[in-house]
Amino acid sequence: MVTADAWTEMSEEQILDAAGACALSLQRAETDLLRLAYQWAIAHPGIALDPADAHKPGRERAKHWGGDGTPDVSEFAAAEFGARIGRSPAAAASLIGDALDLQHRLPQLWARVQAGEVRASYARFVATRSRELSLEQAAHVDAGVTESADGRIPWSRFEVLVAAKVAQAAPDLAREKEERAAKARFAKKTHTRVDDAHGMGSFLVRADIATIEAIDDYVTTRARRLAETMPDAPHLQTDDERRVHAFLLLVSGKPDETDLADLLPGVQLFVHTYAGPDREPVVRVEGHGPLTETWLREVLGPRARFTVRPVLDLAGQAPVDAYEIPDRHRRAVHLMTPADTFPFASCTSRSMEIDHTTPHARGGVSGVGNYGPMSRRHHRVKTHAPGWDVRQPFPGIYVWRDPHGAFYLVDHTGTRRLPGTAGPRARRPVVVELWHSPIDIELDYPPPPEHHHAA
Repeated sequence: MVTADAWTEMSEEQILDAAGACALSLQRAETDLLRLAYQWAIAHPGIALDPADAHKPGRERAKHWGGDGTPDVSEFAAAEFGARIGRSPAAAASLIGDALDLQHRLPQLWARVQAGEVRASYARFVATRSRELSLEQAAHVDAGVTESADGRIPWSRFEVLVAAKVAQAAPDLAREKEERAAKARFAKKTHTRVDDAHGMGSFLVRADIATIEAIDDYVTTRARRLAETMPDAPHLQTDDERRVHAFLLLVSGKPDETDLADLLPGVQLFVHTYAGPDREPVVRVEGHGPLTETWLREVLGPRARFTVRPVLDLAGQAPVDAYEIPDRHRRAVHLMTPADTFPFASCTSRSMEIDHTTPHARGGVSGVGNYGPMSRRHHRVKTHAPGWDVRQPFPGIYVWRDPHGAFYLVDHTGTRRLPGTAGPRARRPVVVELWHSPIDIELDYPPPPEHHHAA
């Protein structure tokens, strides 16, 4: 352990040596994680599942997360592995699939990873890009990229190399992808990173070259006319601003002088405001991240008309004596818990399923405090995977236990693994901090079930 004073006393050589050692430790840890993901897959083979149960609605199925030549894995295995390493079930399934491919399909690349010569990220990229190939085709890619996978060429060139080897290994598949790409036409909103958005977004149109040229010519011509006819408009002072306005005119079919707020059809934006003492209020536009109230007023204000609705009384939502969940309850749950409540899940869609934390069939009420939004996959894990359990000691506070006895706290801040809650030395009660207030939580859980895996 290096003390705080020791850091400041390091020479330049010592700093560089320590940084190199840290990088090597990270590389080894990533390799070990791949090994463990593979062993977890082997411990949960899809063939061990009861075929009679697999056909029932919502039940666990065998999943082929790797490519040709890799074994099936029981579907719910990714949920527990992901929770233990702080990742979503989908991310864990991707890691398991890559580990299987490296072991069974890319042995030369995997050997260099284990020798510490290739980083796990490079190897996982190859595994993902070659997953659609047959076992023999994957071997061609393995032989063609392994030598250059150690970082000797820049990442951009390595991406091109992998793409070329995949195309060489499966030319028919490459042509099929080209044909699909040629027919792929879309016009859609694209995802923007929260830290790059700052209230802005993007819309992408993909079509044949002739169509794109026609759109570009229209926007260019209309923007030039706007510069001539509306030179003093404050929102049309740059060519980019005029081009965006010209595109709005294209999709609306309205004249140049149309007010901004009248250019487009009505859309519904959900805006949440948060005010703190002595600081500017922050707003959150669902699907776009946090913004300042100044942005809302000065940028969104001229482009939108607002309908102000009273805040929903979350505490005053009376339970109903039925399994069906009323719309007012769904709105309340989304306001209180906008994200998937499964450990380390990321979905924030309003279309998630609303789960009864304590099942309705076992006496759970249909009311705020016994609801939790979850994606379909995570809802199935909670309902059908043996050993998973969740309690909601306070509305919006979820305490999960995985099949091996580890506990996870999910609240408005995200997911935290509760230390000392798994294994024979688990201690209770567990002291955690909720909304900056230390609270003892002691839940009367039955002991976790014993596990028997097929050899």
